[in-house]
Parts: sequence; C-alpha cells; structure tokens
Amino acid sequence: MNDVTSSGNPAATLQLLWREHLPPDSSPRRGPRRGLEFNTIVEAATSLADEHGLTALTMRRLAERLNIRPMSLYTYIPGRAELLDMILDDAYLKMPRPPFETAPWQVRVRAVAASNFDLYKRHSWAAHLSTLRPPLGPGQMAKYEYELSAFDGSGLGDLATDDALTFLLSFVRNAARDIHSARDTSRAGGTDQEWWDEAGPLLAHNVNDKSYPLASRVGSAAGAAHGSAHDPHHAYAFGLQQTIRALELLATDGPTGD
Repeated sequence: MNDVTSSGNPAATLQLLWREHLPPDSSPRRGPRRGLEFNTIVEAATSLADEHGLTALTMRRLAERLNIRPMSLYTYIPGRAELLDMILDDAYLKMPRPPFETAPWQVRVRAVAASNFDLYKRHSWAAHLSTLRPPLGPGQMAKYEYELSAFDGSGLGDLATDDALTFLLSFVRNAARDIHSARDTSRAGGTDQEWWDEAGPLLAHNVNDKSYPLASRVGSAAGAAHGSAHDPHHAYAFGLQQTIRALELLATDGPTGD
C-alpha cells in the first residue's frame, strides 16, 4: 500500500482539516446531529496507526474501534485518504513549539531536527507516509511557519531557507526510518550481534583482508566501534552534525536561492 498525503478530495480534505476555523454555518456536511466528535475519530485513528502501523488503519478497523458501523464512519470522513491527512496534521499541530528566543540559528535548527525526530519516535508511521504533497491544514502551516523561523539570522534568502529546511527534514525522516527498520529487524530476527555471530564465520572464507583489504579493515573498525555493521543512532548523530555544517557553509555564501 502506497500511503501518500493529499490524495483525497481536495475540497473535502481542506474542510475537514480546517473545520475548527470555519464559520458556524459552513459545516461541510449537514443533516442529523452525529454522536462522535471529529477529535475522537482522529485520536482513535492515531492510536490504531501507532499500535499496528498504517496497514492496519482501514475505515473498517477504525469503525470497529469506535464501536460504530463502517458506513456510519463515512458520514464523518469521505475515506481513508482524507483520514491520513487528518491524523498527520493533528500530529503536527500537537508538536511542541517553544520560543527560540536568542539562541543562535544553528541551535534552533538542531532543535527543529530533535522535534521531528521525537515526532517519529511517537508516531513511527509518520516517517513512512509520503508528504510530497503535504496536508495543508493548521498543523502543517504552524509547523512550517515555526521551522522557517529557526533560520532567522542565518543570512539565507527565502528560497535557500526553504531548501535548507527541506534538506534537514528529509535527513531526519530517513534516519528515523532506518532506526525503525533496525528495531523491527531486531524484533523479528534477533540482534545484529547474534546475526553476525552466525554469519561471520561463514563469510570469513571469502571476505578477508586479502581479497577486500579496505572493506575488511574499515568494516572491522566500524563494527568494533558500533557493535554492528550499521548503527542507525550513530548515523543520525553523525549525519545531523554534518548537515548543520553543510548549512553553515551555505549560509556563508550569503542570501542565495532568491
């Protein structure tokens, strides 16, 4: 299942996302009063995705969790596509946004990275939901506004700031995916150390310092340092440091990208 945001009906999606900001007489649906609040539906859908992943998030399973008939759920939400936008935008809306105050822009950018990393820790499904066409709800807009402000004082122009933010968030998201994958692999098939204990002796005959001198030397050093061929947590820390350095170099070039 290829899960992407903003793949439903645009008008219906935007009405649902901005429902609390609409005039009282502009409800997207009219008719008899319904028994559920939208927030109750969003919270139940989020819990279902948190517990079992996006593949488990279907209209039928959500209806079962809410103890209503599946067809009743469609009187609130047109379908699963709109539901995905709602739970992601709600997750964005609930992200903490403490004042940056006088911290240097590099410190603020690190805080943005940490905030998104924490989001993916709470809601691992969010890292696997394609947002090339983002949900343009209040959560997305508040998140974008806040994170752009982290670059105030960097000297970057508007387009370069947008590029820099996209670059940062893409890195964090990919790192989070790797960490989730490592966790799932460990649960399914044991630890990396257990895997290497079994595979290592079998590989030693063909993969050695004579046939692959660089790979053997560097790989052994990395494995000894991290206890694995790949440590996603170390990769995140190292990658974030290099990402900040790259953005500093970009900033020293002046207000580029406009």
